[in-house]
Order: sequence, then structure tokens, then C-alpha cells
Amino acid sequence: MEITVNGLKVNYESEGSGQEILMLHGWGSSLDAFVLLRRHLSQKFRVVSLDFPGFGKSDMIPEPWSVADYADFTLAFLSALDLKDPIVICHSFGGRVATKLVGEGRLSPPKMVFLDAAGIKHKPGLRSRVRQATFKTIRRVLTSAPLKKSCEGLLVKARNHFGSADYNNAPPVLRRTLVLTVNEDLRGYMPSIKCPTLLVYGENDTATPVSDAKIMEQLIPDAGLCVIRGAGHFSFVDRPGEVIAILDSFFGG
Repeated sequence: MEITVNGLKVNYESEGSGQEILMLHGWGSSLDAFVLLRRHLSQKFRVVSLDFPGFGKSDMIPEPWSVADYADFTLAFLSALDLKDPIVICHSFGGRVATKLVGEGRLSPPKMVFLDAAGIKHKPGLRSRVRQATFKTIRRVLTSAPLKKSCEGLLVKARNHFGSADYNNAPPVLRRTLVLTVNEDLRGYMPSIKCPTLLVYGENDTATPVSDAKIMEQLIPDAGLCVIRGAGHFSFVDRPGEVIAILDSFFGG
């Protein structure tokens, strides 16, 4: 399905009927990541999922966006579909958007599920700081007036060497967006999330580790953590049966 929101064409899916659930995907992903969960949950709920602008089949964003920009857009999307305060299930980057919305009191879901969700920012270690400083120095030199035209290939090689996979695989507007979003620490919003909140994290998740989930569990007043053994950053894809059973219990089914 397609809908235009704030001038951007948005790809979305809506399945089932009953209490609404909104599913927010992670960085570099799309609504397709939720296909198994959506298929199961739509037996008892109306499940709505979208491709964030810049991802999947939705339009690219016109300029770098912050978490706040994605939060504003999500509210506009909900308004366009006449959805009010649905249950929220969010993965990775989607957790940042959900945390901002609920923590600011702009969305009041009856329940939330964080699947390997992001939102905790850590101080970079020495190795990371050295890599960042080195790349910034190289970029400054290679983009200076005398070298800019002749060294574009070297700059690409440097970016590929020093940048993360998410950064390297993104177009320029999303690279700047990634920098804006990952550098915002959202833990200050978490104590304001008052609804029952389920945290489901993969034991082997290195992108949003269980240690982050434990911080979130302490900050969110009514939160409980389930760790999925042997699973990684997409715990609901690695162990769908276990995650579905946990969700059924949480939702009372």
C-alpha cells in the first residue's frame, strides 16, 4: 500500500483487525523484516507497519533528518491513517523514534515492545576516538581546494576503511542522518515511559547489546527483559518461535 504524508510517498502494510499495533523497523531495514511477526499478530490485531522515509520502498528524505524529524513524521503517518495510541513494537532505530515519541508524551501506547532497540549512547573508547580523529584529518586534507577533484577515489577508500557498514552503505543524506541520530542519547526520555514495556534482546547482539537492555530495564518504570539465547540483532528473525511465544504471553494471548 502507498500513502502520501508530508509530501513523501510512504510504503506501508495494514493487516488484520482489532486493537492496533504499530511496527517500526530498524536502520537499513524495512517493514519486510516483520513479515513473520506481522502474519502471526494480524490474527488478533490490526498490524500496521511502514517503511521509514529513506528506506524500503518509501521516498528518500530531502535533507538529513534527526530522531525528532522521524518522530514528527511518524505522528503525521498515524494521523493520516486515523490511528491513535496503538501498541508499539520497535526494532533497533525504530526504538529511538518510539522512545522520543512516548518519552515526550506525544504518543501513549497501552503497551510497548522493544526488539533489540537502540537509544543508549556510550562514550567512544580510545580506539574509536583515534579512528574518528584520523578519518576527520584525512577527510579535511582530501577535501581541501588543491586536492578535492583529484582525490575523490582516495576519500571513498578512506570512508570505506574507517566508516561502519551502515555508514558506508548509505547515500550521503542518510550518512548525515545516521550521524545525527546515533549521537543522541535517549535515556533521559525512558523514565517517562509509563506503560508496560517488554524488552526482547538477542544474547549475541553486538549492535544493541544486552547491557544496553539492562540499562533500559532500570530506567523504564514498568519494564521486563527477555534475553533470547543464540540470537543476534534480529532476535525475532533468528528465533521467531520463541519471540512469538513471548509476545503472545505479553499481550495476553
